Amino acid sequence: MLGNLIFPEIEDLIKNRNLATLREVLAEYSPADLADLLTDIPSEMDQAVMFRLLPKDVATDTFEYLDVEIQLALMKSLGREEVSHILNDMSPDDRTALLEELPAPVTKQMLMMLTPEERSIANKLLGYKENTIGRLMTPDYIAIREDLTVEDVLANIRQFGKDSETLNVIYIIDEKGKLIDDIRIREILLSPLERRLSDLMDGNFVHLVANDDQETAVEVFKKHDRTVLPVTDNTGILMGIVTIDDVLDVAEEEATEDIQKLGGSEALEEPYSTISLFGMIKKRAGWLSVLFLGEMLTASAMGFFEHEIERAVVLALFVPLIISSGGNSGSQASTLVIRALSLGEIKVMDWWFVIKREFLSGLVLGGILAIIGFIRIMIFQYSFHTYGEHWVLIGLTVAFALVGVVTWGTLTGSALPLVIKKLGLDPATSSAPFVATMVDVTGLILYFGIAMILLSGKLL
Repeated sequence: MLGNLIFPEIEDLIKNRNLATLREVLAEYSPADLADLLTDIPSEMDQAVMFRLLPKDVATDTFEYLDVEIQLALMKSLGREEVSHILNDMSPDDRTALLEELPAPVTKQMLMMLTPEERSIANKLLGYKENTIGRLMTPDYIAIREDLTVEDVLANIRQFGKDSETLNVIYIIDEKGKLIDDIRIREILLSPLERRLSDLMDGNFVHLVANDDQETAVEVFKKHDRTVLPVTDNTGILMGIVTIDDVLDVAEEEATEDIQKLGGSEALEEPYSTISLFGMIKKRAGWLSVLFLGEMLTASAMGFFEHEIERAVVLALFVPLIISSGGNSGSQASTLVIRALSLGEIKVMDWWFVIKREFLSGLVLGGILAIIGFIRIMIFQYSFHTYGEHWVLIGLTVAFALVGVVTWGTLTGSALPLVIKKLGLDPATSSAPFVATMVDVTGLILYFGIAMILLSGKLL
């Protein structure tokens, strides 16, 4: 039935209120697929109808896969008892992600729906600063002492394992609760029952610290190729675990934020499809205004060389060519350096390596464009006599200007993210449009400066 049934048929079952058949159909879907179906249903009322047909345990699993906006809409449609069951049954990390999106009064109401034990866990996780690893972790894990045997561990897993977020790794703690090692479940399963955990330990483990930034978790997971990592406090006491699914969400959010900033906009705090028109305009207007004011300097620079342009109008023909080349090269360099910083491929201390590399790149790239520009002028001159008797000097002016502007744009685009990073800010704020605007003004000054040197006494 699952393979032949498509979403419109489910929609018809909801519309006709054929709930018995719909319940049977929904039983064939996984929680992730059910979340997709709920997301595609346009009516909040129909979403609530479908959600109520799910078994309680499936409903909670499905709820955790939904975006926060849909979670909030469902909670408004469900009864207090239903909401209380979902909140108490959710994994602590997913519940924290939901609660931190709510206004403070609503969060307080939700916390009162939790059992004392779950409320204590929720308050503890919410007590960590926003965007720290503590907000991602869950206290559902298995931690045991090193003096136990493999048989004892397996008995412990059978008794308490159902409440654990994952059973991939077992954590070893001392009498004070300090993390001293971790052992993969595979090693335990393949060891004799009478063997002690102390014989399996090697003291080599990786952990996160609860107060560290969430981006740290992304880097550590990537470096060590893990699916779950323990979280400790600053003294090494085991506090919880973080799983790869939560870290992937963080990585996606960070990448989205960087991409939006690279486009010359503030990062959107909600999906593009749900943010209000006013909210989106507000996010974009600030940077757009700053860039516009920056471009006014370009007009001022053009006005400063007005006399030269009047005497040699042909120079104005190449202004867009010059400034766009510098802006493009700066945008390329800025994007490459920002991404390299994000991936940890380079650090601020590598600034001299970056500057040398980009200076040489700028010279070569500028030389390539200079040759293309000169050939273009030569072709047009021989074909249409466009540039007059001094076309060679005009071609050289454009060529030298391109080398200078592209080199300067590359240096500016690569250095600015490093400077911003050194100041403790997000390098993505040195967006490509911002770099291009900076290079436009200096590019004009360089272009007309070269023109005054080469064309003085000829056209100027």
